Parts: sequence; C-alpha cells; structure tokens
Amino acid sequence: MIVVTGATGNIGRPLTRALAEAGEQVTAVSRHQAVVPDGVRHRVADLAEPAGLRPALAGATSLFLLLSGDLHAAGARPADIIGEAVDSGVCRIVLLSTLGVVTRPFGATRIAMRALEETVRESGLEWAVLRPGGFASNALWWAGSVRSRRVVAAPFGDVGVPVVDPADIAAMAAACLLEDRCTGGAYELTGPEVITPREQTEALAAALGSPVAFHELTRDEARTAMAQSMPEELADETLDILGDPSPAELRVSPDVERVLGRPPRPFADWAARNVAAFR
Repeated sequence: MIVVTGATGNIGRPLTRALAEAGEQVTAVSRHQAVVPDGVRHRVADLAEPAGLRPALAGATSLFLLLSGDLHAAGARPADIIGEAVDSGVCRIVLLSTLGVVTRPFGATRIAMRALEETVRESGLEWAVLRPGGFASNALWWAGSVRSRRVVAAPFGDVGVPVVDPADIAAMAAACLLEDRCTGGAYELTGPEVITPREQTEALAAALGSPVAFHELTRDEARTAMAQSMPEELADETLDILGDPSPAELRVSPDVERVLGRPPRPFADWAARNVAAFR
C-alpha cells in the first residue's frame, strides 16, 4: 500500500493515477473529500495533526509526503509525520522538498525543510528526496486574468528560471516509490530550459490561439497577491528567486532525464495540456 498526501493537487493527482495504473494499492490523502481513480482508497486527514494520519498509514509500505503551505510556517511540526510513518511500519518515504535548500539554504523555510530532509535520512526508512525548482503550474495564478481580460500580470517579466512540469515531478515520485534504484538520494528537478514570464505568456497565447498581453507587476504588488495563499516569508523568498536567480537556480538539471530516460517536458507542453483553465 502506498499513501499519497496532497493527492488532489497538481502533483498528487497524476501520481495517484500513475500508481493505480501500475497496479499498486493506493491510499489518497487530502484535507477534504475528493474524487479519486477507481480502486484507490481515499482518506481525509490534516497533516497539521499528524496523529490523524494513522488510519491512512495502517498497512502502508510507502509514503509520498507533500507539505501544504501552513506546514512551512513557524511552529509547524512536520517531523512528527515521519514519526507516525515509522510507528505505522512504513518502509519507504519520498519527500517533496525544494531546490532552495541547496541554492538558498539560510531562509527560514529552507532551514526547516533541510531539517525535515535530515529527519527523513535519519529515520531508518528507505528514502528519496525530490527538490524541484519553480513549477510550470504556478502559471495557474494567471488563469483568471487570462480568461477575463487576456492579460498575464507578473513580476520580473524578463527574468527566467527552468520551471518544471508537475507531471514530471509525479513521474519522478512514482519512480522513487516503485524502483529500488532510486532510493537513497536527492534529485534536483527542473524543466529543459530557462523561460521568462513574458515567454510563458507567449506560450499560453499559442496554446489558446489568441493574443495574451503581459503586464509587469512591482515586487510589492506581487508580494501582496502571493501572501494571500502562502506565508509572507515564503512569498518573499520566492520573489527573491524569481527576481534574481542564482547560477544554481538557472541550471538545467539532468536528473529527470537520468531517471525517466527522457527529457523533462517544456512549459509549452504544460500550457497545451492545461489550456482549458485559461479559456
């Protein structure tokens, strides 16, 4: 039995589907009731209360751990989830971390995530850590304005990073959960090329078959919008990366191709598959 947390999100949903299609028994965990693929067990649990995971972990051999935004905030205790997994007899854990633990190790959220990585490594379980950079799916923040006004509003229009498709993160997670060769290491996950918000806007316009304008936000405007859905400190750290990426944050990682045997998907591929959200 494989337990997938965050099972209704951009990573958890395709991961759950891939594991089920591979013939695995899967328990999908989310905060609210949700529709899951046929044959998948669903459990409602809040990771902020790790003891609530016990019913979902009963009989589990592996756990994919994706933390929600509030579990990055001060006072959160995500390490307790690892303890619950150990006590429940889980044998393998795959943690979704962030590239920032390497590229910007001294931010508060990065320090906390690095400590969680260490907890995983010292747990006695088989383990793997996934460290993605920026997500292609962050473009969904623009969906409302594209639908209503055919405008993308974002900061740092001509500064890019190699954003990764969540479907590639899910595929990497599946490999780490299913294949022994993928355990015992940390993987840096990026897309195949550096792409700017202005270039992402052009890709969305091509997918839609109609023009989309680009409006550049100030950092303060972007921070105000982002702080509505994530801790302010995490918003600041994210904007630091988007506005002034380091050489390590601009590097295209070989890890996706090395593990999956194919190049990572470009942003244009993500845009074409998700164009309905922008219509």
